[in-house]
Amino acid sequence: MLSRMQYDILQTSGQLVGALLTEMQSEEELFASANTLQRVEAHLLVIAQTLAHLPEPLRRRLVQIDWHGWQCLRQLLEQDIQPRREEVWYGVRALVPATLELIAQLRRREPVWFEIGY
Repeated sequence: MLSRMQYDILQTSGQLVGALLTEMQSEEELFASANTLQRVEAHLLVIAQTLAHLPEPLRRRLVQIDWHGWQCLRQLLEQDIQPRREEVWYGVRALVPATLELIAQLRRREPVWFEIGY
């Protein structure tokens, strides 16, 4: 059950990042918009923190995720370390889509990890 809730958090945050970036034409546009950047970074932090708390057996099934990249991004965001433009851009353009796709693939292969149990 916990993995299903975590999956839902990851999906929702990933979709919100995508929605925030839909109208953006470039990297420069994102970083010129303080409000949008703040919201994107908040969702990236939610994703990074959620991934950090996945059960170890599930993490072992997701070996292709860039765990180091997520850990670095999480630390930058939690500690409000600047500059972090490259890391945030890598997060929105590479980490988020790849991670969501890998988790979706695992969910199709092993749905039991994502069932809601009572």
